[in-house]
Amino acid sequence: MTVQTPEKQRLRNEDRQTAPVGVKDACGISSLPSDFANARVKQSDLVLFTTQLSVMLDSGVVLSDAIEAIAEQMHPGTFQQVVLEIAQRLRNGDSFSSALQAWPRIFNTMYVSMVKTSEASGRMAEMLDVLSGYLNADAETRKQVKSAMIYPMVMLLMAVAATGSLMFFVLPRFTRIYQSRGAALPKLTQMLVSCSSLLSNPTFLAFAVTAGVLGFWGWSVWRHTNSGQRVIDWLKVHTPIFGTMITDSIMTRSMRILATMVNTGVSLLEALDVMKMSSGNYYFQALWTHTDAKIRDGYQFSDAIQMSIYSNLIPAGIIQMLRAGEKSGQIGQVCDKVSVFLAKKLQNSIRTATALIEPLMITLMGVIIGTIAIALLLPVFRISSVMSR
Repeated sequence: MTVQTPEKQRLRNEDRQTAPVGVKDACGISSLPSDFANARVKQSDLVLFTTQLSVMLDSGVVLSDAIEAIAEQMHPGTFQQVVLEIAQRLRNGDSFSSALQAWPRIFNTMYVSMVKTSEASGRMAEMLDVLSGYLNADAETRKQVKSAMIYPMVMLLMAVAATGSLMFFVLPRFTRIYQSRGAALPKLTQMLVSCSSLLSNPTFLAFAVTAGVLGFWGWSVWRHTNSGQRVIDWLKVHTPIFGTMITDSIMTRSMRILATMVNTGVSLLEALDVMKMSSGNYYFQALWTHTDAKIRDGYQFSDAIQMSIYSNLIPAGIIQMLRAGEKSGQIGQVCDKVSVFLAKKLQNSIRTATALIEPLMITLMGVIIGTIAIALLLPVFRISSVMSR
């Protein structure tokens, strides 16, 4: 870490305060417009920033100095400019939590709420360490789910590529050979030849592409409507194989958020707000919204869940564990154990989904490619009679 003299540090701060937007400061780093609210960064960069800040604060470094030191070690880019702007706002008298609120797509509600709580309790280093652990675990969970979803898509693309190669390159050559001999093709081969000819027709292709673009546009608009979101989210949680995995993923994230926020002193209602926004599913959002309303009416957390709409999304065993945590006054610790249990359950769901998808996709590819291969070989079985004419 570069050590700076007090005079050099003072001059650099003065340059930053007087530099106009877009003009480089004494360090050669351009300042960032204060309304740069739509900035996005990689999850790994946010985890690294949080971890470094926690370590430096725990070592006794002043918050603004720690943030500037971290920015100096970053690669030039959006996040570096955001971090420098945060440091400048701190020096202008803003609190850390209020400075973070300017970039909601980088620092979400949970992040800001935990920082605000740590400012009141004076335990920011410890809070950031807990937050870093949550971000790491959540990133790993998302990576596992995405990996499980990517596998069938890759297999499907391979099936489409293999089918297209057979339909557009192999089948037409066989067709010309037999048509030149005046041989009648088998029914299955004739069907595939008709499909190949249709797909090679420019007029049909133009119509198909236009219909596909319009259909995709209509689907994109519809899925953002209330009815579209309800239908798609219902399919997500009820689809065989993937439904269990997606439900476990949402529950793992929700319980992990609840445990992290409650254990660090954030109120249950604030945690529910974050859980609702991070669930990404209409039915879980409705569940947490109704739970929040019941808690405000005076019910306990476990009872509020049980009385809420779509409470069947949460297993009865988890509700019982939450009720036991409420009675013992250790709801945060219980939620932490529940999140660990759900994380292991999610890993089992991913393994199960992968184990079931692999033979299913192989069978599907075998049926498609096998059907085309049989259609190509049926005329070959009659080659002797064709060539004798």
